[in-house]
Amino acid sequence: MESRVGFLEDVKKMLQTAKDTSQDKLLFNYKGILFPTSLCSNETFKAMETFEAREDDVFLVAYPKCGSNWSLQLLHDMVLASYNKHPSSNIPLIEFGAPTKYEKLKEESSPRVLATHLYYDNIPQTFLDKKTKMLVMFRNPKDTAVSLYHFYNNNPMLPSYSSWDAFFPDFINGNVCFGSYFDQAVTWNKHIDDSGVLLMTFEEMKQDLESSVKKIAEFFGFTLTEEQVKSIANKGTFKNMKEKSKETHGDFGQVVFRKGDVGDWKNYFTEDQNQEMDAKFEACLAGTKLGELLKYNVYCK
Repeated sequence: MESRVGFLEDVKKMLQTAKDTSQDKLLFNYKGILFPTSLCSNETFKAMETFEAREDDVFLVAYPKCGSNWSLQLLHDMVLASYNKHPSSNIPLIEFGAPTKYEKLKEESSPRVLATHLYYDNIPQTFLDKKTKMLVMFRNPKDTAVSLYHFYNNNPMLPSYSSWDAFFPDFINGNVCFGSYFDQAVTWNKHIDDSGVLLMTFEEMKQDLESSVKKIAEFFGFTLTEEQVKSIANKGTFKNMKEKSKETHGDFGQVVFRKGDVGDWKNYFTEDQNQEMDAKFEACLAGTKLGELLKYNVYCK
């Protein structure tokens, strides 16, 4: 498929750029947040100001390693089933790629499937003006931290860490790529009841993928038969996606799809780290709607 070939070529170029970049130059700071140099640039952020969202865009927002690649696959399959429309050749994260991508996106037919790791306050205003519906994905912070640690060490586009113990304080303090998990979570908690926002969790999807597919389809107004829902959920299991990752993501597939487990954090966290994360969660999210959705006492104790 031509669109898939274009996407894989872009990924290949980005990986090559990263391999030619020294470790200390792999990240740059934009508005106080770290971004990968091979994926983002000041020029792209500037050009993004001219981007025009559409009311019928299918927009995914997620902190890294909270299920964004998984959710994107499901959204693409839903759009294909509902509209017979294949994904475009553009990398779907709006902040990734060359500044020229926004001109290409203008030419793409609706509905476009788009995504971002940006903070709520940095999402282009056009999405809010157009009242574009947003699927927002979160995952329990302990598994997110472990998954992001491995993503750093397996991904040539990011600097590597000598150990989990070296990574942990940077995660807690938000000194990681795409910024603080907790800052993102606190902000999204303020918008959890906004119309046009559906907030779901990685754990909810792991527990019952079929019901999750139905919920997402209803939110975006996709018309799917029971058979299509079952097919999309079956194709969208982590096992099936990992097996096809070479085909869908090229060499980057092995970086994106590692374990997809719930509870892997127990193999890494020390007792002190557990207490520090518990205190951080308590300070930021205890008693909030998002805190309840994350079921911290179920998945992080």
